[in-house]
Amino acid sequence: MPEAMRQLRAATRSLHRNLKDTADIFGTFLVDAFHFLALFAIGATTVWSAAAAFIEMTARGHASLGDIILLFIYLEIGAMIGIYFKTTRLPVRYLVYIAITALGRVLIELVGAEHQTGTEILVIAVAILLLSFAVLVLRFASYTYPANIGSAELPSKEERVE
Repeated sequence: MPEAMRQLRAATRSLHRNLKDTADIFGTFLVDAFHFLALFAIGATTVWSAAAAFIEMTARGHASLGDIILLFIYLEIGAMIGIYFKTTRLPVRYLVYIAITALGRVLIELVGAEHQTGTEILVIAVAILLLSFAVLVLRFASYTYPANIGSAELPSKEERVE
């Protein structure tokens, strides 16, 4: 009887391990499929929005500086999606670049369209300055402390590409 119980326990452990391995494989597949689907959806939406903005500019017959900056925002979003698609890492700096560009667009609209001066312009300018400083800190940190996922060795300075 004890031998039968040991065999049953071993068989149960083996079955449990096999089921867990199968569930892990299936779960990884579902997560990867969701990432690819979401990336394609976000990319398609970005292209669609950029095309619609461009068609609107063409229909008006001219593009303002704010419109051109909006196209740069779409370009940065597309670049961020491409980098994430290739590396599965989200470059935080691109989000900060998008925020700086968007604040620049708001600043141009405030000054150009409404000819405002005052605290709104100062607040936006300070926000742009703080975000620019954040980019500087992020670049310094990524250069000084590079993330080597899957590698035990640090790259040389020549190998570090930003």
